[in-house]
Amino acid sequence: MTRQQLLDLYFMDARSKLIDLAAFMDRLDRGEGEADFRLKAFRQALKELDRKEPQRAKRVLLSLSDHTTKPIAKATTKAASGACSRLE
Repeated sequence: MTRQQLLDLYFMDARSKLIDLAAFMDRLDRGEGEADFRLKAFRQALKELDRKEPQRAKRVLLSLSDHTTKPIAKATTKAASGACSRLE
């Protein structure tokens, strides 16, 4: 597909998601208290979007993933957090 065709098909959806991200970041700025590891991971993932290299989606996903290979002895939560706390 041409860039024009891709813009015609996907621009409005991407625009909506970008506005959602901006609103999320505004809410974070207005929030009180300390942030946790997820905000640091989120900001790192945003940096991957600005790099002019291929495979941005892969790099964003990997920046939020746990790359350790040794399992932990016991789970500390019952749900996924969406970012790795062990990368700090």
